[in-house]
Amino acid sequence: MSAPDEIVRAVEATLFASEAPMSAEQLSAHLNGADVRPALAELEAHYAARGIRLVERGRRWQFQTAPDLSHLLRREREQLRRLSRAATEVLAIIAYHEPVSRPEIEAIRGVQTAGGTLDVLMEAGWVRTAGRREVPGRPVLYATTAGFLEHFGLASRRDLPGLDELRAAGLLDPVEEAYSALAGADAEEQAELPFEAADAAPLEKPDESA
Repeated sequence: MSAPDEIVRAVEATLFASEAPMSAEQLSAHLNGADVRPALAELEAHYAARGIRLVERGRRWQFQTAPDLSHLLRREREQLRRLSRAATEVLAIIAYHEPVSRPEIEAIRGVQTAGGTLDVLMEAGWVRTAGRREVPGRPVLYATTAGFLEHFGLASRRDLPGLDELRAAGLLDPVEEAYSALAGADAEEQAELPFEAADAAPLEKPDESA
């Protein structure tokens, strides 16, 4: 296992036979402590233009079909799983704010969150419990999973779209954006008024008969 070529072949074979994605640390332990990162980089480059690719999702490596060929492997019968708007909102809040508790999710959404909504996300394998918040009541914390990253094709949470990307994709409500901007402008204008001007009584109309 000392020759670089042998390490590359061993990493390739291990990932190919593995039933689940593996981290670099797991691969190294499996291969008697070998430094596998150069081998992973070489394999990633080797498969970049092929029908299958070596990709890293949530710090774990796996082979997957090239995106432009995925339609060839789809089953004729697919079961669509559509998330409700509530589930989509909750998933987005968890992804951008994790770890986050249910009360915090409800505070951000402005409405109560049904227990079934979190159950659906956990059954899908996209959300997991991540301990408890050290505050009175010790609420459960929720975070996304490696399965979430894998499903949405993200290497890490750093790849989540930003505000500009969400706006360009039409995922922000323009009415809500305009209202927020207007409210922010009003608050800013009010803040700029001097204290005396804000509390002053209206000026009286001069007596034109004098």
